[in-house]
Formats: sequence, C-alpha cells, structure tokens
Amino acid sequence: MNRIYLDHAATSPTDPKVVEKMMPYFTETFGNPSSIHSFGRESRKWLDEARGSIANLIGASQNEIVFTSGGTEANNLAIIGAALSRKHKGNHIITTEIEHHAVLHPCERLEEMGFQVTYLKPDQDGKVSAGQVRNALREDTILVTIMYGNNEVGSVQPIKDIGELVKNHTAYFHTDAVQAFGYLPIQVKSENIDLMSVSGHKLNGPKGTGFLYVSQDAKLSPQMLGGEQERKQRAGTENVPGIVGLNEAVRLSVEKREAKSQLYREFKTIMIQSLKEKEVNVQINGDINESLPHVLNLYFPGVQVEALLVNLDLEGIAVSSGSACTAGSLLPSHVLKAMYGEDAPQLRSSVRISFGPEHTKEKIKRASEKLAEVVRRLM
Repeated sequence: MNRIYLDHAATSPTDPKVVEKMMPYFTETFGNPSSIHSFGRESRKWLDEARGSIANLIGASQNEIVFTSGGTEANNLAIIGAALSRKHKGNHIITTEIEHHAVLHPCERLEEMGFQVTYLKPDQDGKVSAGQVRNALREDTILVTIMYGNNEVGSVQPIKDIGELVKNHTAYFHTDAVQAFGYLPIQVKSENIDLMSVSGHKLNGPKGTGFLYVSQDAKLSPQMLGGEQERKQRAGTENVPGIVGLNEAVRLSVEKREAKSQLYREFKTIMIQSLKEKEVNVQINGDINESLPHVLNLYFPGVQVEALLVNLDLEGIAVSSGSACTAGSLLPSHVLKAMYGEDAPQLRSSVRISFGPEHTKEKIKRASEKLAEVVRRLM
C-alpha cells in the first residue's frame, strides 16, 4: 500500500539535509559549549552561528534567541516567565479561546496562582480582531498572548495590527508561531512582537528543538533552574546537534517558503475541486483565503469523524481530527467549539488535512479520490 501522510501540522519528517548536517555533532564536535577548552569552544562556535543565523532571518539580534526543547517549553517560558517577572506591574493576561493547549494550560495555571485571564472569542472564521484586544486591555494587563496561525483550522490572526496596538501599552506581546513560522514572512521588530515561540519538528527539523525569541527589552522569570546557559533564561547544556539541525531546517524553510506556500494553496484547490467533482458534501472550516497555506480543515455533514479517520487509515491516508479520541469517547475540538458553539455538528464531523514537501499534485489528487470514496461509503 502506498501510504500518504497528510498530518504535517502534527509533526513532519526530518529533512535528509537536516539529518546530514547534524551527524558530525554527535561524534566529532561533541564538546559542552560551556567548556572553555578547544572541544567546548568548537561547539560554542556552531551554537553561536545557529543563534545568529536564526536571529537574522526574523530581524532580531543574536542575543534575543533562547534555544528550547520545542514550542511547548517556549510557550511556558514566555507566558509563565513573563507573568511572574511582571506581577508587580499587574495580574491581567489576554489570550484567545483557540490557542494551543501549550498556551491555554499555562494560562490556567496562572489563574490558579491568582492572575486574571481574558479569553477572546473568535468569529466563525477562527479569527479575533485588534479591536477585541483594545477593548480587553486594562491598566494592569501585563501580557497579551495570541497565536500567529491556528493549528487546527489555519486561521491567521492580525498580528501586526495587534502588535501596533500593544506597543503603546506596557504589556508584553507574545505569539505562538509554531504553525506559522516557515509558511508566513515574520519579522519580529516591524510587527512589534516581544516574545515568539517556534518548534523545529513542524519545519522538517528534529523533534525536541525550538526557540523563543525574547526581545532585549523583555524580562522573564526562568522556569528551568541550574546553570547560566541561554542568557540565564533556560538552564541546561545546549542540544548542539539538535540546534544545528534546527538552524538548517529554519534556513531551508525560509528559503523555500514562497514556493511551497504557493504549491500548498494549489493542493487545497485540487482537493476541494476533486471532492466537489465526486459530489461530496463538504464545507471548509475557517477562511481558506486567509489561512496557513498547509492547513485545510474540512467538515463532512453526517459523517462521524472517528469512522472517517479509521477508514482513511485503512486506505493508507493519514489525517487528523480537531478532536481527540480517548478510550472510545470523542472530545470536541475547543477550536471548533469556540467558532461554532458547543453543540455544532462541525465538532463531530471535521478533519484536518495538512501538507508537506513530499507531496505532489498527483498524490493529492489520489488522496482526494480516496477521501471521496470513504465519505460516500460512510454516508
């Protein structure tokens, strides 16, 4: 069976070029970058090169990049670290109802600690507005955290407008760019972003790698204590092979961004047209014209998502749902719930399809035909 993986928003295969770049740093350049001898200095050289390269690509300074184990750690450090370091200035945080759980759960933890959190509700396209942020801002607001692009429906938030608004306030502005980075052009200074989270394994880089952009004007309370690595923001010996791989993945992703984004948008058109040609009743969740290029969330009225996922898997097609299946019970997607309401049929009949570099138009056409067959069978 020729399987087709359409779940790149969950994770992506590591690019062979990235793997090749990493290999020498496991056995040859293996020194601890904090050591002062030649082995350590050699590792430090490549660590600094990666830091500078990534910073340059997002319009930041080298000392504004903090390497982490991925997006979840970066989000936790940004949110909890900012809240704890600024609690003397206030205790109010603004976020949205459709954030990744790596943002929502830290916010919930802060609520348990006495902070107040305002959760902005999106419209039916999965977007919030700068006006909503303006209305929610208070004198004691210390942090605004809004994702760049949604991981389930792909909705892109007006980050530049929000950044322009928040820059005139004392609050820090954080964005979870884990899904958007590498697909959209992001420049942290011109967009007035103070903190930004990125993960390597969404970019065909190695798992367990990521970074947090921390503006030189932003102060965080460290969440991992130990040594003085990463500007004293993140203790622990740096993962040099992983960081070298992350740097290569970031470089390749930015280099190929425009071409792959255009191709993935064509994939969306091919898939929608193919389903309609097969007379499949399908609706798009979110605004296809203002969404991440690689994410497509589809609603199939009357089709149970669990049955759809299982049958597609049997056909060799890997997609995911906005819902989590646990012990046979379907937990509704909090994103779709926020967009449509807790009783909306979209919560029970929607799947997320996400594209990657190994796909071709022919492969997407074949996957669309299989999807149509399965949906029609389940109807």
